[in-house]
Amino acid sequence: MTSHDTTARSCPFDFADGLEFDPSLAALAQRGPVSRIRLPYGETEAWLVTSFAGVRQVTCDPRFSRAAIVGRDYPRMTPEPIVSPESINVADPPHATRLRHVAAQAFTRERVAGMRPAVDRVVAGLLTAMAEAGPPADLVTHLSVPLPHLTICELLAVPESDRDHLRTCTMRLLATSPDTKQDAADAKAELRKYFADLIPDRRRAPGEDLLSAMAAAPVPEGEEPLSDDELAVLAVTLILSGNDTATCQISNIAYLLLTRPEERSALEREPARFPDALEELLRFIPFRKGVGIPRIALEDAEVEGTAIRAGDYVHVSYLAANRDPVIFPDPHTLDLERPAHPHMTFGWGGHHCLAAPLARAELDSAVTGLLTRFPHLRLDVDRDEIQWDTGTIRRFPIRLPVTW
Repeated sequence: MTSHDTTARSCPFDFADGLEFDPSLAALAQRGPVSRIRLPYGETEAWLVTSFAGVRQVTCDPRFSRAAIVGRDYPRMTPEPIVSPESINVADPPHATRLRHVAAQAFTRERVAGMRPAVDRVVAGLLTAMAEAGPPADLVTHLSVPLPHLTICELLAVPESDRDHLRTCTMRLLATSPDTKQDAADAKAELRKYFADLIPDRRRAPGEDLLSAMAAAPVPEGEEPLSDDELAVLAVTLILSGNDTATCQISNIAYLLLTRPEERSALEREPARFPDALEELLRFIPFRKGVGIPRIALEDAEVEGTAIRAGDYVHVSYLAANRDPVIFPDPHTLDLERPAHPHMTFGWGGHHCLAAPLARAELDSAVTGLLTRFPHLRLDVDRDEIQWDTGTIRRFPIRLPVTW
């Protein structure tokens, strides 16, 4: 085994300058595929893996465990851990396999295709309301924020009267400032209790919603059905996912296309190209800051020539892997005609986002609907005047004023 520079570098990962790639993350990736870092919160340092091959190894190798972080003050970006100890996002096989088996049945290709009309209806309603309000309008308020939240609430059959409260809870949970720790913990507990209270009724009188589908989903032979609490944790995971990637990426993709007329014109001439172009947009856009949930090495291992010792924390950067020049030539260039290659925006391996097909459907519906409904859409302010989120782990404009 060989070892790279093991001097730990402090990484606040608080860069929020538009959609420029975080220069500190780029510098780490350029130094080598594995670095030693210190994050704002947590008990100790961690390894950070930035190469595509290294990230793929760590996310698929059972020697690196997410479940082992439970109960530890692990290195992280937020004062309070975002996920619950029981979450599917910190489970290892075979427990994770059982949970993901149930959740995956809610997001089969056929079921997501069946969801698309509901997504399109929500998009149409939001765009109609924006048109009726008239220009100028804030695209974040009218489309980016409400669409993913309303869609997942619609699919979970959350009563309309409760949806604003759930949205507020998710925003409290994603905050990064030190004084929000207790509030984030309270928000997590509120979300979990909310769904735990809903589930008994869905078991007694199931509907066509995702929660009912997961409650009734068969489990592998010899396994126990999911408990109400496990289902509640899955529902919270879906709500968080619904207010993370899709919310950010609707705004980010709209911003890019509004500031890159050549790419926008190409897609308007050939709208059928958008699904393929979407994958390049997802690869290119840094929709969040820093890193997510780490793993712990259960035994000594080697990653990209670096010795990892048992007990070490290991973070991976999907953002950096998406800019790996070995996989994506000229990676810092947005190329909507780039040959297709899987990217890591929705994760990789055993924790790949199960709701990725739904997110893609939302993005396709939102962006194509927006460009079709408002062919003369343009920014209403200079791009330098746009304010970007600096208070959470996400990267997206807080407001995106547009006119038409």
